[in-house]
Amino acid sequence: MEPTPARAPHRLDPSGGCPHADNALLLARGAVAPVVLPGGIEGMAVLGHEALREFLQHSDVAKDAQHFRALREGRIGAGWPLLTFATVRGMTTADGDDHRRLRSLVSRAFTPRRVEELRPRVEELTASLLDGLARAARAGDGIADLREHFALPLPMGVIGELLGVDAEFRDRLHRLSNQVVATDIEPEAAVAANRELVAVLTAVAEARAERPGDDLTSALIAARDEDGDRLGPQELIGTLVLMIIAGHETTLNLITNAVRALCGHRDQLELVRAGKASWADVVEETLRWDAPVSYFPFRYPVRDLTLDGTLIPAGTAVLAGYSAAGRDAAAHGPDADRFDVTRSARTDAVRHLSLGHGAHYCLGAPLARLEATVALERLFTRFPRLGLAVREDELSRHASFVGNSVRALPVRLGDRAGVMMS
Repeated sequence: MEPTPARAPHRLDPSGGCPHADNALLLARGAVAPVVLPGGIEGMAVLGHEALREFLQHSDVAKDAQHFRALREGRIGAGWPLLTFATVRGMTTADGDDHRRLRSLVSRAFTPRRVEELRPRVEELTASLLDGLARAARAGDGIADLREHFALPLPMGVIGELLGVDAEFRDRLHRLSNQVVATDIEPEAAVAANRELVAVLTAVAEARAERPGDDLTSALIAARDEDGDRLGPQELIGTLVLMIIAGHETTLNLITNAVRALCGHRDQLELVRAGKASWADVVEETLRWDAPVSYFPFRYPVRDLTLDGTLIPAGTAVLAGYSAAGRDAAAHGPDADRFDVTRSARTDAVRHLSLGHGAHYCLGAPLARLEATVALERLFTRFPRLGLAVREDELSRHASFVGNSVRALPVRLGDRAGVMMS
């Protein structure tokens, strides 16, 4: 079959916003869409579930930015907002043996057994944060920002302890992470944020080199020092950048989106309370229905590639459209737009791709699932009538088409259920 001609490209909004309406329009036109990235850079987005599944494991698709045509041609400036995603040295931008080497150094910290050993600490931290959320609500006339006081400090605390990042650095690292994933940031601010992030993580690495501990950063430094070819200095900092961003931003959005979904779908919350679905089911349905990452950068065909009848030229920067694939009716059925916590129990249920697929499947998936499951169960047990304090359409969205969530989540914890989603 001949590839279809390229359609007029969709210009991605750098200021982000809710992706689902645009996703539906694009999916109606096809599983693969040409897009315009910030700075007028041409790109593609893979939106359909089956097309994305094929693309993520395709042997002719690479992650190394040496294949990024616009970068090779000098059309990407130092302040381009997506530059870190393309050029950071680490497992998400490595291929083949390099990818396997880097992944193996980190993977031992994220096995299901090692993650399960973190459960007591996750539960302890969750209980403490729920106390803090209650205090914040009392101080705020019954309203507290759940994202600030609960959904953020839980994964940041866990990944910080796992990496050996002192508490004094964590708020600063979150602020810098937000700037790195922002797609509407000005060039000067992008350069400054990246420099500061590298500087902070370099200080973390130096502290761990001087005072090694039982943490992943110390282990990575030991691996580097034992064999200089195993992990170079740039790879160490790049790995820490990726671990900090992916280790808390994704779970932060997942918890936030799950709370929003349950507050707006009380019938689904009651199914969980009645034992007809589990908190793990809530996590999986949230990952599908409102993926914490909307469009993830980048993969590059190493040669011209035809996917679902659409030509993707070699060297094109391609986004993985996780939020679109999660609501693809061709895969998830005519009710794909409906939040249904019993969906995964269906015999015909299709597993979502929101944590990736293939060799680059998210290493931290077991940890994210543990944190989110514990967080949601303990939150709604402690505050059974928790509800949004504002309408869903009044929530301010992320300034990014990469992350998919809201900037703040004001909730009421008391007797009133709060305002539901429209």
